[in-house]
Amino acid sequence: MLTYEELHAQNDHITELTNTLRLLLTDRLLCDSHITAELFCRYVDAVKDHLELTDKKLYTQMLTSADNQVTTVANRFMGGSKEIKRIFNDFVKKWCNMKKQQLMVSDYEEFARITDGMFDMVLDRIQDEVEHLYPMLRKVRGDDKYAA
Repeated sequence: MLTYEELHAQNDHITELTNTLRLLLTDRLLCDSHITAELFCRYVDAVKDHLELTDKKLYTQMLTSADNQVTTVANRFMGGSKEIKRIFNDFVKKWCNMKKQQLMVSDYEEFARITDGMFDMVLDRIQDEVEHLYPMLRKVRGDDKYAA
């Protein structure tokens, strides 16, 4: 069973990777480093895994709730998840070779701008989960220990 502690640990891991990568990617030369690329690929996998996990484990109970506020929150998060996945997958196709674990940075300025926006989007999502999704799920379940 998935616990809130596990969800928070995933969020903390993604946040830590984001903060580390933000610093590394300020140096153009480090974008070509295998270590940076490997770390970036771990970030991509962590974000995708987290989104999949929340999609599969968290929304079902909320969507079947009789409380309209709860179903509205669940639908909003599901729609947001779909959009984040689309943006994220487009980003990965353009800038990453996941099989070779490489970043493909042809235009550093564009890469830096788009990557920074993507980092902000993911961090905003994490904050929204903590502030809105998890409390609403606890309300539905009447449970402070388990998430799914």
